[in-house]
Amino acid sequence: MKKKKVKILIFSLIFALAIVFVVYGLKNDGFRDVKNKAVRICTECIGLG
Repeated sequence: MKKKKVKILIFSLIFALAIVFVVYGLKNDGFRDVKNKAVRICTECIGLG
């Protein structure tokens, strides 16, 4: 039973850390960089750029 509680605790900590990083990225305008790179790659692959 104790192993299960430790697994749940570790999972919860990793999940909380992931949420913190997502929020930090959104506040840092990281989504704009990712979107711009994705658009640039797509237009190069299609041949529009």
